[in-house]
Amino acid sequence: MSCTCNQNFTGSASDLYNEIATQIQQNNGTITGDASSGSFTVPVLFSHIEGTYTIAGQQLSVQITKTGPVGCNAICNYLKSHIH
Repeated sequence: MSCTCNQNFTGSASDLYNEIATQIQQNNGTITGDASSGSFTVPVLFSHIEGTYTIAGQQLSVQITKTGPVGCNAICNYLKSHIH
């Protein structure tokens, strides 16, 4: 199942990327890319979440390509509660 989550944010794209990269790495995930686009994988339970992202202006767009045991709504809600 795939889905897209869009979230507006304040601050710089570089700061947002650094924050996201730190969170992903602290959760044993991997991220490739930069402050404009890239891909990521985050382990969840016995599976993982995979996706790509783009940062344009003040909007983060995340395309989830593999949700693992977590649904799209839960992932998008998590992003909305952590990205400002």
